[in-house]
Amino acid sequence: MPILEISNLSVDFRTAGGQFRAVDRVSLSIDAGEIVSIVGESGSGKSVSMLALMGLLPWTATVTADKMMFDGKDLLKLPARDRRRIVGKDMAMIFQEPMSSLNPCYTVGWQIEEMLKTHLDLPKVARKDRVVELLHLVGIPSPKERVNAYPHQMSGGMNQRVMIAMAIACNPKLLIADEPTTALDVTIQAQILDLLARLQRETGMALVLITHDMGVVAETAHRVSVQYAGQKVEEQPVATLFSDPHHPYTAALLSALPERATSEHLPSIPGVVPGQYDRPAGCLFGPRCDFATARCVEKAPLAQGALAGHALCHYPLSQGKPVGHPGPAAILEPRLSA
Repeated sequence: MPILEISNLSVDFRTAGGQFRAVDRVSLSIDAGEIVSIVGESGSGKSVSMLALMGLLPWTATVTADKMMFDGKDLLKLPARDRRRIVGKDMAMIFQEPMSSLNPCYTVGWQIEEMLKTHLDLPKVARKDRVVELLHLVGIPSPKERVNAYPHQMSGGMNQRVMIAMAIACNPKLLIADEPTTALDVTIQAQILDLLARLQRETGMALVLITHDMGVVAETAHRVSVQYAGQKVEEQPVATLFSDPHHPYTAALLSALPERATSEHLPSIPGVVPGQYDRPAGCLFGPRCDFATARCVEKAPLAQGALAGHALCHYPLSQGKPVGHPGPAAILEPRLSA
């Protein structure tokens, strides 16, 4: 049985201009001990979908789903009090921007201990020992002294390690890491990723890695879910995704990797992710796609089968070429001129 099953998750936000759908019918399944990466540009709904799972969205958000099961429990029917017992204990999240996620008014030791106090029935002495143990586990030197340090007295990499220590404090069954290497230098990024991979192996927990860095995905994940403008556009095992992407958006992301560049100019995807007021009627990626046709403009695509990597595309790719495409003459002229 998967540790997590989400089916047709949608998130709508109430705004001054009306309802805005940030996540549109996203489905995801994760087995125990598996590392799944969710990738896509900013605005793709990666963080919002996981915050919806955690129940941490503001009151302006409306969350709907056909199924949202965690460890055999139906989160859609679970009372709020019971769900709060799960969040932070069995299902934990490492948030972006550790400097803004940690409270500057309290020591890092106090903040980790508060997590233990909330979820575990431990005496005070045992909690303090566990805090030191956690800081040592995540690789912070002199953990007994660092317990009394404030976030501003530590580097960005150290604060990220503190966030990881808080997240794993109660030995969660599912850990969600939201851009865990943002704003860190390359050396620290590698250390954080190695730490997460080691903790995942040692504890057997499932790990969801949210990122826009395809290099991170290649080194860490078992399976990849690609999101664009709130929709899941493709899902494949990591090796297959990198060797044979089926959605044009996935192929464009991979072609933008420096190590795959075939010319002195690094390829890029023209345009931006559509927002509330510029969403196309057909395929959401159509205005930026090299293979878009009139059909893509007029009709939203349906997800293809497993052989096409579940690509949400009218013309899924096979070895870099669109399947069933009517030919170059059908490609939209405005896209060519762009």
